Amino acid sequence: MRRVFIIVLDSCGIGEMPDAAAFGDHDCNTLKRIAGSPCFDGTQMLKMGLGNIDGVDYLKHCPAPLAAVGRLREKSAGKDTTIGHWEIAGVVSETPMPVYPQGFPPEIMEAFEKETSRKTLCNRPYSGTQVIADYGRQHVETGALIVYTSADSVFQIAAHEEVVPLEELYRDCRIARKLLCGKHAVGRVIARPFIGTAPPYRRTANRRDFSLEAPKPTLTDAVAAAGQTVYAVGKIRDIFAGRGITKTVLTHSNAEGMEAAFAAARESFQGLCFVNLVDFDMLYGHRQDIDGYAGAFAAFDRWLPGFLKELGDGDILMITADHGCDPGDTHTDHTREYTPLMVYGKAVAPVNLGTRGTFADIAATAAEYLGLAWRGDGTSFLSDVLR
Repeated sequence: MRRVFIIVLDSCGIGEMPDAAAFGDHDCNTLKRIAGSPCFDGTQMLKMGLGNIDGVDYLKHCPAPLAAVGRLREKSAGKDTTIGHWEIAGVVSETPMPVYPQGFPPEIMEAFEKETSRKTLCNRPYSGTQVIADYGRQHVETGALIVYTSADSVFQIAAHEEVVPLEELYRDCRIARKLLCGKHAVGRVIARPFIGTAPPYRRTANRRDFSLEAPKPTLTDAVAAAGQTVYAVGKIRDIFAGRGITKTVLTHSNAEGMEAAFAAARESFQGLCFVNLVDFDMLYGHRQDIDGYAGAFAAFDRWLPGFLKELGDGDILMITADHGCDPGDTHTDHTREYTPLMVYGKAVAPVNLGTRGTFADIAATAAEYLGLAWRGDGTSFLSDVLR
């Protein structure tokens, strides 16, 4: 029985790419930033070879690492969660998704208000926490939905859970997803519910993502088509719009995601377990919380040894990220960064894979290991790492 576990440390980039300036980024390095925090601990990851990756010269080098390691370049034209995960799953996006620095056009907003029967507020780029501080009271008083975007290709809807019930908010997101097609096909429509009686309002863990479907088959599609299990943990099902997913565990935190991954490792299945740990990005990267991000990384590092013990002889673990979100740079948006690659398994040799040309090499390698003919847009490195 062969299984591949892919764990995405959401936004844990390891240094800016050469084209970062074209995406509005400079001097960004998420891992380096948090490594300087007193809350940082990467003991297990360093043993696996985190400090051996190209460019990670700010962490301790391990002379006898436990894992194969590498650095991944994003080939897609973006730095978004959807594009990043699609590329990890084998689909390179040559064309950037639309963004709305001036807000969404009248034809979209008018149609949205008509179909939801609610007026809207804001409609411009905004910080997710600041937008509810600035518009939350008006929303509660009027029932109008708070619509905002960011530097990413997103249409976000914030609403108080006692004003707009969750199921209605999710319905409104589905309405927006249907409207946002063609030239306005944003990567994600995101439900951003919050609670509280007055500012400061607090966002809840009931976020939902309604993603655009990938334009061609991904690793999840290929594994499911072969009759194997595709176990989605966290927001993976949402990111892939449910396509190719055979089993889902929705989570509300890194802790729940790690618990679900641990439980999956104890189950018997042939195929893929795809895990997203979102707290790094949602709670710490976007909120510019360096110590919080470092503490979350340390918690993952403490959890990892126990998880490795659960892996069987036929299991391979790949740890990576989908983009950066440097909590100490000059803005709250994602950052255009290289991502780490760590490959662990009893049959895996601890080689250095250098810098790979695309995240999609993960998908190609996983597919080959699981016996599939599909390779997506990547190149398998399986022969380089198997003993």
